[in-house]
Amino acid sequence: MSQAASSAPRGRKLDSKKSLWRRIVTFFKEVVAEFKKVQRPTRKELWQLFLTVVFFVTVVMLFVGVIDVVFNQAMFWIFG
Repeated sequence: MSQAASSAPRGRKLDSKKSLWRRIVTFFKEVVAEFKKVQRPTRKELWQLFLTVVFFVTVVMLFVGVIDVVFNQAMFWIFG
């Protein structure tokens, strides 16, 4: 019984080595298949997405800037 248990992992190890290359090939085949499914945005959509990102980055920068000024003034008021 212990001999059967000890031989199973060895056989499994050999199978996993053989299937490693198959798994790698399968992985790359699936990557190529997924790339074929990708839809590229149109020029108009790309421009809208770009403007949206620029707008939100600007809003966050302004928010952080205002918070920074408020905390800076609070530190001067607290610590003189």
